[in-house]
Amino acid sequence: MGRYHIDLAEGPRHSAWLRPAAMLSAVALAASVSVVIGATSVGATPRAQTAAASVRKADSSAGFLACEVTDTGGINDRSFNASAYQGLKVAAAAIPGLKYRFLSSSSTSDYQPNINTFMGENCGIIVTVGFDMADATQAAAKAHPTQKFAIVDFEYTPAIKNVLALLYETNQDAFMGGYLAAAMSKSGKVGTFGGQDIPTVTIYMDGWVAGVRYYDKLNHAHVVALGWTPAKSRNFAAGGFQGSGLFTNDFTNQALGKTDAETLMAEGADVIFPVAGSVGLGAAAAVKQAGGSNVMEWVDTDGCVSAPQYCSLFLTSVTKGIVSSVAAAVEEAAKATFHGGNYVGTLANDGVSLSPFHDFASKIPAKVQSELNTIKAGIITGKISLDPNSYPAG
Repeated sequence: MGRYHIDLAEGPRHSAWLRPAAMLSAVALAASVSVVIGATSVGATPRAQTAAASVRKADSSAGFLACEVTDTGGINDRSFNASAYQGLKVAAAAIPGLKYRFLSSSSTSDYQPNINTFMGENCGIIVTVGFDMADATQAAAKAHPTQKFAIVDFEYTPAIKNVLALLYETNQDAFMGGYLAAAMSKSGKVGTFGGQDIPTVTIYMDGWVAGVRYYDKLNHAHVVALGWTPAKSRNFAAGGFQGSGLFTNDFTNQALGKTDAETLMAEGADVIFPVAGSVGLGAAAAVKQAGGSNVMEWVDTDGCVSAPQYCSLFLTSVTKGIVSSVAAAVEEAAKATFHGGNYVGTLANDGVSLSPFHDFASKIPAKVQSELNTIKAGIITGKISLDPNSYPAG
């Protein structure tokens, strides 16, 4: 599908709504409501402070309604649905009179009816969340070309004029998360599992395994990554993240996450990386119950903010800037400056990042933190390959 390019100057990806002022405004507003998503403790600059100093006051758009249709994980998934909704709240804080609401999808059959319901409520923009909502969103957008849409975790080729597609190169920050997991493992084994075998899940797992393997190469180590084996024959450059791995095939059943985490720990993994929305809470419960040296990394959001009860377990979180990008899309729709197209969040534009280390800030060796800074720079410049098959398996 040609989906995961990093060239920000490329045609439809460089949408007008991504002007620096708009993005910095959204980041500053996110900081003002204690949203940590998109922040990083690795090579960070005081971007939020700079943004806060220059944040402009939004024009009133009284009566504008921003609407979100969730994926099956629901609005309280502590992951991408909740993050998108936080983006609506951030936009409302910036624009007096802006209203927002959501509809939850219990199954995939709810997508189209929920979108149709919002079509009848004159939503100024409809934000749909998740890879699985791509077809329903595209059908509605083409049937209603004057209705503005944004979709999280998908990109259309070619771009659709009335849809702003928000995608994130999460294999970049996942690579850093995998390196950190390998560096902190005491057993020499780490493990990941996904909620569903789809590109927006496997891209995380792929990058994470690549980071583990890169750690092995750099440090002449033999840390083994369980739960995902990248296919050797694939078009990686075109976004091919095929492989075989461990999946719950569910984003809501926490019992499944507990089972998969227990399986990985039984195989020796002492760092667990669930890529499964709220199912990951089951994994956190299993890791906490196991005790000892077992820890984990969270996904999509800063886990210490979205699931603070498990903060003591999180080395870090592999996050994407859903809040700021959704907020920017809503703000420009409300101001009649909306343009469709494709946006890709990267380490270079702060669209993806590692969260702060929180309880582990003093426990992660300075050498490892320095190496993460170097790795981040190498990923941005393209000097470090994100393809796990570039490195020997542990």
